Amino acid sequence: MTTDRFAAFSFVDRISLRGDDGRVEGCYTVPAGAGRFPASLMAEAVGQLAAWWAMARLDFQWRPVAGLAAATRYHAAVAPGQTLRLEADVARCDAEAVAYGGRAFIDGRLAVELVDCVGPMLPLAEFDDPAALRADFATLCGAGAPAGRFGGVPAPQIETAEAVSGQQRRARLQVPAAGTPLFADHFPRRPVYPGTLLLDALAGLALDVAREALPAAGAGLAVQVVHDVKIRSFTPPGALLDLSVDLIEAADTSVRLKLGARAEGKAVAQARIEIGTGGTR
Repeated sequence: MTTDRFAAFSFVDRISLRGDDGRVEGCYTVPAGAGRFPASLMAEAVGQLAAWWAMARLDFQWRPVAGLAAATRYHAAVAPGQTLRLEADVARCDAEAVAYGGRAFIDGRLAVELVDCVGPMLPLAEFDDPAALRADFATLCGAGAPAGRFGGVPAPQIETAEAVSGQQRRARLQVPAAGTPLFADHFPRRPVYPGTLLLDALAGLALDVAREALPAAGAGLAVQVVHDVKIRSFTPPGALLDLSVDLIEAADTSVRLKLGARAEGKAVAQARIEIGTGGTR
């Protein structure tokens, strides 16, 4: 095992239960010295747990990639030093797709839940070394990955291009360059910018719009639910993405917005987001 494989963008420390019925449980402790750890990485941890089960089930011939998610509900934020208890339930797993849902808990309290997620399968060898992943999986099912290895993810590099206060944002996201540590895990043979980090960047813009739409709520606003996520294409290192946020509806203490990302005019991702008082950010 090489520890750098677990240091860049891996959020499962140990797999404690792996059932033939699709049930899998594990944990991840955010290192006490970690820098930026956005709430979207809690969802990433649940997805990675389900992916480990699916890859092992298919003898490391196939791996799931980000695809669709009906809903991700945020209930609490995790802080450095805290441990996420992870659960996933895999409903389908074959060479075409994996379908699953899951949850993460902090000290027994529900922190995030994923509903009706689907990840299309692609040949694993295009993304990573199957033998290395088998060894990593054995580590996770045994003694576990080394503690304290993750240092945080970089803040998104966003430049606003157009804004209508309380209504919309248009911005450009500069994806980190090849060689940025996160790509060592995501993925060694085919670096791909994680969909969860793209959604984090979009959520940040959406919060700006929400705070303008509901100035009385201000800093009390937070992401509550992300709906209907569709990741349509891979984003390579160094890409420039055009981001869009549009207000759908505003109530007294919450707003709904539409999110989008495009590269060279082609759709990369889309989702809807609900922001209100309470939540994770």
